[in-house]
Amino acid sequence: MTQTTFTEQLQQKIEAINAGGHSKYHDKLKETNKLFVRDRLKLLFDNGHYEEDGRFANCEAGDLPADGVVTAIGNIDGQTVCVMANDSTIKAGSWGSRTVEKIIRIQETAEKLQVPILYLVDSAGARITDQLEMFPGRRGAGRIFHNQVRMSGMVPQICILFGPSAAGGAYIPAFCDIVIMVDGNASMYLGSPRMAEKVIGEKVTLEEMGGARMHCEVSGCGDVLAENEEKAIYYARQYLSYFPANYAEFPPLEDVKAPIAGKSLEEIIPENQNSPFDMCDCIERLIDADSFFEIKKLFASELITGLARIDGQVVGIIANQPKVKGGVLFVDSADKAAKFITLCDAFSIPLLFLADVPGFMIGTKVERSGIIRHGAKFISAMSSATVPKLSVIVRKAYGAGLYAMCGPAFEPDVVIALPTAQIAVMGPEAAVNAVYSNKIEAIEDPKERIQFVKQKIEEYKEEINLYKLASEMVIDDIVPANQLRETLIQRLNYYNSKQIVLPYRKHPVYPV
Repeated sequence: MTQTTFTEQLQQKIEAINAGGHSKYHDKLKETNKLFVRDRLKLLFDNGHYEEDGRFANCEAGDLPADGVVTAIGNIDGQTVCVMANDSTIKAGSWGSRTVEKIIRIQETAEKLQVPILYLVDSAGARITDQLEMFPGRRGAGRIFHNQVRMSGMVPQICILFGPSAAGGAYIPAFCDIVIMVDGNASMYLGSPRMAEKVIGEKVTLEEMGGARMHCEVSGCGDVLAENEEKAIYYARQYLSYFPANYAEFPPLEDVKAPIAGKSLEEIIPENQNSPFDMCDCIERLIDADSFFEIKKLFASELITGLARIDGQVVGIIANQPKVKGGVLFVDSADKAAKFITLCDAFSIPLLFLADVPGFMIGTKVERSGIIRHGAKFISAMSSATVPKLSVIVRKAYGAGLYAMCGPAFEPDVVIALPTAQIAVMGPEAAVNAVYSNKIEAIEDPKERIQFVKQKIEEYKEEINLYKLASEMVIDDIVPANQLRETLIQRLNYYNSKQIVLPYRKHPVYPV
């Protein structure tokens, strides 16, 4: 055989591998508005170009091109990244022994290169026929999750969920920094609806059990809900733009943009502490235009978490949302905050807390759900973060809500209050009721009762007067709302050199 013949044979094999599975499976992709794995990669990488590892894995089997997974290296906005992408046209993207080995190797490559890794998941799970080779051993499927844990906080790990992520495979998204799910197609679950019906007698749909919307709204396993695959890939590229390649580097700077024009902060924030307003409007007045990337928008929306830029610099924002449940903190919002804070802290992203919080929720329901334990998780994450921490009291910070939102005791680099802000154990109305409830009930004349309550509320407000707190150095500065963005810009620039060496220990015992 001539060299030309060998080249032709090689080209034929490559074309067969690149074609994926049988045409009927490609037709099924089109019917469900899904893209072929290699088309996804063309959208993900700069100019659609990438280098593939393990391309000929299991090529002798005939019907398992690349063993159902593409592992590749390429660039996203010039940043080198590693990618694992299931091919759902090959046995529904299921894992065989070589599939697992390829995933492990691309993880090891990402670790050695110290670059981000993306998991493009669309898999029915493990192949039962290969379980001895791919399931229990030292380089079995469990090693994938072990590597994810080891790489957590070392390099960004992003999951785009296009289809199912079943059984043990559901832990790939669970161990990632962010999970982007395609509405209507993505799902993750430990046991399928069919299994649930047979084992525990529960009849449930796939969407109810583990659909994208359920996970983004209810369980919190999903971070971003995408309307289609193209949008999901766009979100992944956008998300990466906020991050360095690894923990030892710093987030990239971008050109400065002025905030979106609109109402001033004074016009947005009501004077009445109990009147709802949209904190997103405040955020937009503080950050560079079109720079906000909200994470877990549909989950625990009483708290806002997201990445943004202020004067071109990346920041992580944790903000109470007064228009949802009054901004009160619940179990889910505490979990949401803790995960986001640790993400930002791992990759040197400064944290900006915007507080308008009545405190944590009370009652038997939240106590039985572990509100104290979850609140402690929030506070632990915030307290141990070593990046610059800026705390702004937008309107009020009551009770343990002050602590959670990086209050003075937790070593924020600065605590700034707007002129109408209040800091107290509880709000004036609640405090007066707690202290004087018996006396109030004893006053028979309604007018006299109203006057008494009003007088005590004014006395309480005087006791928590903002200038008293500033005089006692509880807060560091009182800033007019129209000067807040400029103040934050200057403070962020000053705190860029912040370094904290934690006390020697193996690790703290965090609440879970």
